[in-house]
Amino acid sequence: MITDPLFYVFAVPAVMLIGLSKGGFGGSITLLGVPLMAFVVDPVTAASILLPVLVATDLIGLVAWRREFDRSVLMSILPAAFAGVAFGYFAAALIPADGFRVLLGLLSLWFAIRWFVSSRHQEHARAPNRLRAGFWGALSGFASFISHAGGPPYQVYVLPLRLKPSVYASTSVLFFAAVNAAKLPAYFLLGQFSSQNLATSAALLPLGFAATLVGVWIVRRIDPASFYWITYGVLIPVGAKLVYDGVVGLLS
Repeated sequence: MITDPLFYVFAVPAVMLIGLSKGGFGGSITLLGVPLMAFVVDPVTAASILLPVLVATDLIGLVAWRREFDRSVLMSILPAAFAGVAFGYFAAALIPADGFRVLLGLLSLWFAIRWFVSSRHQEHARAPNRLRAGFWGALSGFASFISHAGGPPYQVYVLPLRLKPSVYASTSVLFFAAVNAAKLPAYFLLGQFSSQNLATSAALLPLGFAATLVGVWIVRRIDPASFYWITYGVLIPVGAKLVYDGVVGLLS
């Protein structure tokens, strides 16, 4: 198990954000998890430590939201997401850690900027579109593989469909449970499920479950819009720092 106290300074809030998202804030705030941990370990290691926590907490959502999903949305977006996961697997074998920091930082900045822009206006409901589903599904799978940040691309496609809230929640839970499960063999083949990483995941897992319950409590008492403004606001300096560190590492 990782014993460096500095690691847990970043890992604890990362896992708490994951738990909060599973408790009702949606998948987007999980995107801060890997960028935070990437300050102390390489991004792929950070993602591999968080993946078992994600899979375990997915089970809570599956129990609660297993019946009201939109089958047509899942069928249109999941195959592309699986392709994105596969692409992420091959990219992980080719891109150095500093390159992943740059990529992760750029994705973080793009997600944050897009959210701030789109939050200023209300979009009308859109009809399903297979090309859009394929593009955003693939990007969601890829971003989910490298940093568990598949929520924003997924939401770019699904939110404008204006599904009923319970249907949206159920569809989202099933989508990310399937994508996270698909990442398990890829991470295993990359050799990321070492005894040290798994022991660290196990140590963080109780915190993930506790944070999920806290998320359920908080979501009933705080305005989610305000919470997202804070979350995406934090993502901008985090993303900028990752880009800076990655560029410096690549040039040194």
